[in-house]
Amino acid sequence: MSPQVRWKVCWENELELSDHTELADFFRKTYGPTGAYNALPFEGARSWSGARPELRVIGYDAHGVAAHMGLLRRFVRVGEVDLLVCELGLWGVRPDLEGYGINSMRIVYPVLQQLGVRFAFGGVRQALRNLVLRLCRNGLATVLEGVRVRSTLADVYLNLPPTRCENVILVVFPIGCSMSDWPSGTLIERNGPEL
Repeated sequence: MSPQVRWKVCWENELELSDHTELADFFRKTYGPTGAYNALPFEGARSWSGARPELRVIGYDAHGVAAHMGLLRRFVRVGEVDLLVCELGLWGVRPDLEGYGINSMRIVYPVLQQLGVRFAFGGVRQALRNLVLRLCRNGLATVLEGVRVRSTLADVYLNLPPTRCENVILVVFPIGCSMSDWPSGTLIERNGPEL
């Protein structure tokens, strides 16, 4: 039986300290099992890892935060084309709810339409390929492989370059347009830290 999840869409500045604390705990428990390093950015009450979201879609059940997705409008460069997109990040479903079909995209999609962007995208690591393919089987999104995304690091370190380039699986959601309108190119310049 699918759990009862109630959804909340909120601007980042509407969150209280208690919300950040609860979300940080959610991310530690959700990302920690994939590797202790993945939970490190969420120490204390920090509920973001790189760039801060503009909007959040948060699902709650009787036990607290059940699911989360962050949204951030930004310009990216795909090949030679500058494009206003909404980056999707900080995706997560509480581990005890995985496999129940909890999907925030039915809530997120109308929000994306209101934001006035033509595309939303999210980059995921290769290890999540099968999960992403399963989530995209409804046809709302297209999975692009062989794409590199260049980003700045969230912090500057003396022993690391200020940018990184990753091979990711890109999930692209056309919003009120066709996927054929997505520019060609195998390099996306994020011009900022990952969400």
